[in-house]
Amino acid sequence: MKNFSAFEVIGPKMVGPSSSHTAGAARIGRLAGKLCDFNARKVKFLLHGSFAKTYKGHGTDRALMAGILGMKESDEKLKNSLQIAKQKGIEYEFVEADLGEVHPNTVKIIIEKSDSSIVELMGSSIGGGSIKIIEINGLKLEFTGQYPTLITRHIDHPGIIANITKILAQNNINIAYMSVYRQDKGKDAFMVIESDDVLDMDLLKIIKSSVKSVKDVFIINSI
Repeated sequence: MKNFSAFEVIGPKMVGPSSSHTAGAARIGRLAGKLCDFNARKVKFLLHGSFAKTYKGHGTDRALMAGILGMKESDEKLKNSLQIAKQKGIEYEFVEADLGEVHPNTVKIIIEKSDSSIVELMGSSIGGGSIKIIEINGLKLEFTGQYPTLITRHIDHPGIIANITKILAQNNINIAYMSVYRQDKGKDAFMVIESDDVLDMDLLKIIKSSVKSVKDVFIINSI
């Protein structure tokens, strides 16, 4: 029998009618916003399942955009996020889509930054405001954002994992969970490290400058 936390039963502090369709959506959006440094110029939301069917009535559209803008699910401005996005010159669209065998409350977010680079993220709102990220930039992975998280995108070469974990050890960072995902041998790979400790943003520069073949490093301390 599954044990439920008080958070899952009571739900998070939020603006909106649904922890799954509003709070969870805002958190997915905010995580996507962090990955693009809150520097979105255009955003396309591909809505799957119940997200697609009820997104206007449950405020999922406003919650997702609020997250992209960096708002939390408890922010009263969430209700006006679409208007705020327009004022900031951000173009956006919401499209119903079949994203395959995924949770009914799933969205794929495609962000074009001001430098024309693209960031893609797919995540699911799994209940009580909890989320699960299942894809970044086309590569399948999985993490929840409940722990401080370090994500690297790198070329799959020998020694990459050892070098990065050595840097974390030197900075007294204890690893709670770690997963590695790759497209194929010698090609793009992601490493997701969830930590017991808050991650100093200086780790971004240290890892990028010290470990060859690392393309991107992201740190998400909270969502």
